[in-house]
Amino acid sequence: MSTAWQLHQGDAFTILPTLTEPVDAVICDPPYNSGGRTNAERRAQGARDKYVSGDAQHAFPDFDGDTRDQRGYTYWLGQILAASYARTRPGGAALVFTDWAQLPATSDALQAAGFTWRGVIPWRKPISRPVKDGFRRECEYVLWGSRGDPLRHAPTIYLPGWLEGSQPRGKARVHITQKPESIMRQLVQIAPVGGLVLDPCAGSCTTGVAALAEGRRFVGIEGSPAYATTGRERLAAAA
Repeated sequence: MSTAWQLHQGDAFTILPTLTEPVDAVICDPPYNSGGRTNAERRAQGARDKYVSGDAQHAFPDFDGDTRDQRGYTYWLGQILAASYARTRPGGAALVFTDWAQLPATSDALQAAGFTWRGVIPWRKPISRPVKDGFRRECEYVLWGSRGDPLRHAPTIYLPGWLEGSQPRGKARVHITQKPESIMRQLVQIAPVGGLVLDPCAGSCTTGVAALAEGRRFVGIEGSPAYATTGRERLAAAA
């Protein structure tokens, strides 16, 4: 295993307590658990049903954990973030992705875990689906929190208050809900150079690829064996 990165395949609740080195930032893109007006609809839809168009030309693996109701989602995410908080050094940051429907639940989970909520960073996606007779849903959000007072960087850094970039397309896309590397490279700068970034919902490890590109180290946890394999391949190539 590289000293610059580690990726654990398995359950985050089991693996997080075993991590020993304090982390400088938790950057997490959890399953949003949005969609479905009723519990029956939510249980009937897998991640591919929600996030992949019927005419899509790819066949990325599905993933579990996207069928919770809002109370279940808030409790689950709060527990994940609380375990991550325990691994975070004082001053360390938490950055958690969410959509408009789960923004209140995500803010509750972030604060219940112990992080001080610092703000919301909008992420605009230029390539997004239109909404008939309404407003295009072209924004998701990153909630920013910290463990106590935020780390003071030397030299001081000034990060953007909004982000813009569309999901990777073509051969660059390897995950159903993959985030743009350009976005993640901005976010990982919340950790100091040489610092350790934790992603407990690592997916295809775009967070880790971005961390390595920006001179940070990475530790991730991914439940899906298929995506863990993809993540390791990407991290090895990036390192």
